Amino acid sequence: MTERLETLKKARERMADDRDAFAKTLAAPFDRDKAERARIKFIEIQALIDAIDRAIAGERTGSAAA
Repeated sequence: MTERLETLKKARERMADDRDAFAKTLAAPFDRDKAERARIKFIEIQALIDAIDRAIAGERTGSAAA
């Protein structure tokens, strides 16, 4: 596995951990301010995870073609 792919996988894992923390806030008893911030951060982090997933897929495709 390339170093780049390994780095992307570690970044994805870290972002998933961060996303989980915001999910816990959303699952907790409702607090409007906390929930609003958590929703925004959850969506931002999920978009980043999706981008990392695309980068990982690109790396795998690129290394398969090489």
